[in-house]
Amino acid sequence: MALKKKPTTGMKDILPREMEIRDHVIGLIKETYKTFGFQSIETPCVEHIGNLNSKQGGENEKLIFKILKRGQKLNLETAETEADLVDSGLRYDLTVPLARYYSNNVNDLPAPFKALQMGNVWRADRPQRGRFRQFMQCDIDILGEPSYLAEIELIQATTTLLGKLDFKNFTIRINNRKILKGMAKYCGFPEDKYDDVFIILDKMDKIGMEGVESELLDAGYLEESVKKCRTLFETVTNDTDGVRFMGETLGDCLEDGVAEDLIAIISTVEKVKTAEFKVAFDPTLVRGMSYYTGPIFEIAMDEFGGSVGGGGRYDEMIGKFTGNDTPACGFSIGFERIVMLLLERDYQVPSESGRKAYLIDKKASPERILEVLERAKDERQKGIRVNISIMKKNKKYQKEQLMAEGYTEIEEFFQN
Repeated sequence: MALKKKPTTGMKDILPREMEIRDHVIGLIKETYKTFGFQSIETPCVEHIGNLNSKQGGENEKLIFKILKRGQKLNLETAETEADLVDSGLRYDLTVPLARYYSNNVNDLPAPFKALQMGNVWRADRPQRGRFRQFMQCDIDILGEPSYLAEIELIQATTTLLGKLDFKNFTIRINNRKILKGMAKYCGFPEDKYDDVFIILDKMDKIGMEGVESELLDAGYLEESVKKCRTLFETVTNDTDGVRFMGETLGDCLEDGVAEDLIAIISTVEKVKTAEFKVAFDPTLVRGMSYYTGPIFEIAMDEFGGSVGGGGRYDEMIGKFTGNDTPACGFSIGFERIVMLLLERDYQVPSESGRKAYLIDKKASPERILEVLERAKDERQKGIRVNISIMKKNKKYQKEQLMAEGYTEIEEFFQN
């Protein structure tokens, strides 16, 4: 039987055109984020299964690619539970590995620590447009900074990067998990059901207020609580006035300073931004990860029709490893979705020195070939990209292919 030539479901082969854009974006990410003081790190692809199953990854914990024990530790005959078979798994994001990394190396790291991490992650998800089972993530995190300066810098760095890639008019949606909890308390939802309420609220942009109201009532919540919740959402605006309204309305149900800090984040980002985008307060924004403890944010792009990145504050995760909570905040861009959008808009990687293609007649002498190689060597030393190939019979099509690859100058070299 012939071997299968297509990749495993949810994985993909990457062709040269896409790879060129990916390499360019990776380089621009590192260059941009380093100007904000972020330092590159790397963590293993394989993580302890207990860390991955720590009830911090939300729905992603159902999507783990699990790894069997090896050698004598794996005994299929005596195994009774999954724990007898599995001891590790492929990471489903970069945040849990980062928390472990920081906990293990904190004595050798600066405080606060600004981390840049890029790498593949794996989720046994249902593949769809812009979503794969293996995909690249790009995270920046600030660990050890308790003030909202962390949120401002993360948003500023990420939006600066998107601006350099010529993305415009996108929206940073922002909320705070503490506002969500204060709202749930104000409306009278049971405290042990807050997360269930948030899951329904998170569907607002898909099913609308009518749909959310219907689902809350179908779930058995009091009509009075549901109507109070609806009134809040129909009254609040998506700007700093909306945050101020929430702060005043929720009163004692909301921690002191939460609304003021969120207003400061939104106002400051608007003043220091270097790209064209909007910041919008969205009280329905939930973010699926249960580890978020404070401000949360997402990047919404109309041309994608959904989120192309997100993050937030997770002050309690590192404490799961060390026993002492550490302020932490991160922002992840949807690398694969960004690359997909660039491909769809036929994005051209900028080239400062240009590209040239040399076509050599197949009957050319060794001396003629050497002459071309010497010339190409001189051009390459100037930083010019030179592609040398033998002239094909269908020279017109060959030139069209080279032009499609960005070679603006094509020169032919015949026998003499």
